[in-house]
Amino acid sequence: MRYLDPKNDLTFKRVFGEHPHLLKSFLNAILPLTSPIESLEYLPAELVPEIPIFKNSIVDVRCMDLNGKQFIVEMQMLWTDSFKSRVLFNASKAFIKQIDRGEEYKGLQPVYSLCIINENFEPNLPEYLHHYKIVHLQYSNKIISGLEFVFIELPKFKAHKFTDKKLSVLWLRFLSEIKDNQEKIPEIFNEFPELKEATELIKESAYTKAQLETYDRYWDSISTEKTLMLDAFDEGKIEGKIEGKIEGKIEIAKKLKEKGLDLNFIIDTTGLKKEDIEKL
Repeated sequence: MRYLDPKNDLTFKRVFGEHPHLLKSFLNAILPLTSPIESLEYLPAELVPEIPIFKNSIVDVRCMDLNGKQFIVEMQMLWTDSFKSRVLFNASKAFIKQIDRGEEYKGLQPVYSLCIINENFEPNLPEYLHHYKIVHLQYSNKIISGLEFVFIELPKFKAHKFTDKKLSVLWLRFLSEIKDNQEKIPEIFNEFPELKEATELIKESAYTKAQLETYDRYWDSISTEKTLMLDAFDEGKIEGKIEGKIEGKIEIAKKLKEKGLDLNFIIDTTGLKKEDIEKL
């Protein structure tokens, strides 16, 4: 028996986008909630600004519980700082769309954004889970409720080599340990009904030939996007060494703009100011 990688667009949505009880188990295990989710329903995906070359590397599942709390779950295969703005935009839009003009703000319910990242985005921090809230800088117990963000770095999680039976650990092991064409899964998954069902859903035999072709095309798109990103960085490094002057950075910025790269990405790569890049 062979298994498919659950981080793929096809498999991730099969497990978490089609089976609300599995998504509920996953969210209750991972998120720092004040009360557990009893039941949830799926919400339609929002149209959000795309980062030009990263159109396929983000898998998005949205849902809402009985109390109106909304949850945005994203599986991000690649990472740039531009994604932070996208995550903030996603959650903020979901928050403000809860009420129509003239309605009272007190009816607003919290929005939780959960980002599982297949790369490291906080290289200087040892923790794999990062929880963000709107807090008072001096009195951390003073919190403005409404938006919360949880980022999980899968490479750091794998480095910890957890062996306990916490459901939060097992769900992250499910996402990080099962690879494409893997023939065996950890036996401990069979001890938990949710994990056992999830592994059944990613068996290769559960998919048609056409679906498997879609599965493979997704990995091809990820490889293409990663290559484009690396090419952009390498181009910046090479030209920067050759030119060593502001003219070289301007030329790099022009080429990155021609490729349709995000403005913040160009700023990070070249060090040029926003207004200078916009004039190019």
